[in-house]
Amino acid sequence: MVATDEFIEEAVERIGEQIGDSNAIIALSGGVDSSVAATLAYEAVGDQLTPVYVDTGLMRKGETEEIRETFSFMDSLRVIEAADRYFDRLEGVTDPERKREVIGDQFIREFEREARDVDADVLVQGTIYPDRIESEGGIKSHHNVGGLPEVIDFETIVEPVRDLYKDEVREVARELGLEEIISERMPFPGPGLAVRVVGEVTPEKADVAREACHVVEDELEEYDPWQAFAAVVGKGTGVKGDNRVHGWIVAVRSVESRDGMTARAQEIDWNTLQRIQSRITGENEDVARVVYDVTHKPPATIEYE
Repeated sequence: MVATDEFIEEAVERIGEQIGDSNAIIALSGGVDSSVAATLAYEAVGDQLTPVYVDTGLMRKGETEEIRETFSFMDSLRVIEAADRYFDRLEGVTDPERKREVIGDQFIREFEREARDVDADVLVQGTIYPDRIESEGGIKSHHNVGGLPEVIDFETIVEPVRDLYKDEVREVARELGLEEIISERMPFPGPGLAVRVVGEVTPEKADVAREACHVVEDELEEYDPWQAFAAVVGKGTGVKGDNRVHGWIVAVRSVESRDGMTARAQEIDWNTLQRIQSRITGENEDVARVVYDVTHKPPATIEYE
């Protein structure tokens, strides 16, 4: 990448040329990639841009409230409550690739609906280089790359950071003056908690994953992981009080990486792991056990699906 300030100047100019006199809509998730894309696009075309955040029901704990506060300077920000639509479409879907296809399709349909309302025919996205490489290489389909439907009701898709790695996007975020909660935020998958639930995605399992992820991020902050989270991987037998239960198995994962293309599982102190399992099982009566994933990438991917 060229010098960060030069990249920003060139990106703003290029975005302005791509959007022209059209109205544009930006898919804003709150992660660093989409936040940088949104900020660059807003600087390029101002009120021609409508930022849209879709609450899929698969987001991090407190995500929607943070979005409203962090991006309140964008007067045209829209927050769409779409959880019911996503869960309806995901009902009965267990294949990981099919999940991504369903979410990718619904993702686009939500934005098409909003775009029609503001007469926008340009979609801006925060796609980065590893997203494209993994989708083109068949490793997995990203909801905003390989997971897109064949028919899209937009004349142009603009991807301002499509050639950058994550660490480069963070550099741009810092140069743009974005808050640390954005610039240093650990990656979160586009399909959200859907890829942290093995098998069918239900509101119950998403809630378990969301609360467990919150615990993991809180407890492992001092380890400064590239990514740390929890996933619901199945059910197992446990004991709560004097009762035998058949509850959820939650897998904890924490990895170090530079760009997400490869990753190493972190060595976490035993007492820390015990504190994590105690909080997760104690705060959710339906969780029977917690395990720690020690697998690197490769052979595993960072996320579970």
